[in-house]
Amino acid sequence: MSDTVFLGVNIDHIATVRQARLAPEPDPVQAAAFAELGGADGITVHIRADRRHINERDVQLLAATVKTHLNVEMAATEEMLGIARDCKPDNVTLVPERPEEVTTEGGLDVAGDPQRLADAVAALREMGMTVAIFLDPDPIQIAAAAEIGADQIEINTAVYADTSENRKPGPTETERLKVADVAQRAHAAGLRVAAGHGLTYRNVRGMVDIPEIIELNIGHNIVARATFVGLEAAVREMKALLVR
Repeated sequence: MSDTVFLGVNIDHIATVRQARLAPEPDPVQAAAFAELGGADGITVHIRADRRHINERDVQLLAATVKTHLNVEMAATEEMLGIARDCKPDNVTLVPERPEEVTTEGGLDVAGDPQRLADAVAALREMGMTVAIFLDPDPIQIAAAAEIGADQIEINTAVYADTSENRKPGPTETERLKVADVAQRAHAAGLRVAAGHGLTYRNVRGMVDIPEIIELNIGHNIVARATFVGLEAAVREMKALLVR
C-alpha cells in the first residue's frame, strides 16, 4: 500500500509580493486556504525580526483559520517566543537568522549553543507546541537536537537541491546520501524527520525515496509555479510527486 509524504507549503513569498507594494494583496491567509484546497497537509510561514514578509497579523489569522497544521519558523529569541505564546501554532521550527541573508543560509548550531536552545524548546513545549529544529545534514547536530528534547528535525536540503539543479549527477547523489544518513540517525534517535530548502518539482523525488523522511516543506518553487497555473493546481502537482 502506498503512502504520501506530508507536504507543508511555505507561503512566505505570497507575503513577499504583498510587501513589495505595501498593499493588502495578495493575502497569505487566502493563499493558505487555496493551498489546503490543493491538498497541502500543512502551512508553513517564517516570521522574521525585520518582518520582511510574514507579520504578526498573518500568524494570528493563520492560527485561527488553517484547517490542517500550522508550522511557524522563527529564531529562538524572547520576542519570537512571545509571538508563539500569543498565537499558539501547532508547531514551531527553530531556525538561524541573519538580517542580511536573502533566505535561510544553513542549519542551527545546536551543538555549539545547547543550553539556550534547550531552554527555548522546553518553553515552547510547555506552551503546548511541538518543536522542530532546522539542521544541516550533520550527525553531530542530529545527536545534539535529540539531547535537548526536540520533537522533530528538518534537514536542510539546500546543497542537495543546488547540485541537482546544476545537474551534477555524482555530487547530487553524494548529497542525497548525506541526507539519507542523518535521516536514519534521527529516526533511530526517536525524532520525526522532515526536510526542505530549495526543493523543486525536478528534484523532490530524491527526498521522497528516503523512507525516514515523513514531511517536506516547500515554498518558493510552488509559488513560482503558481504564477502560471494557480496555487491550488501548483500544490496538487507537487503533492502528486510525493506518493511512495
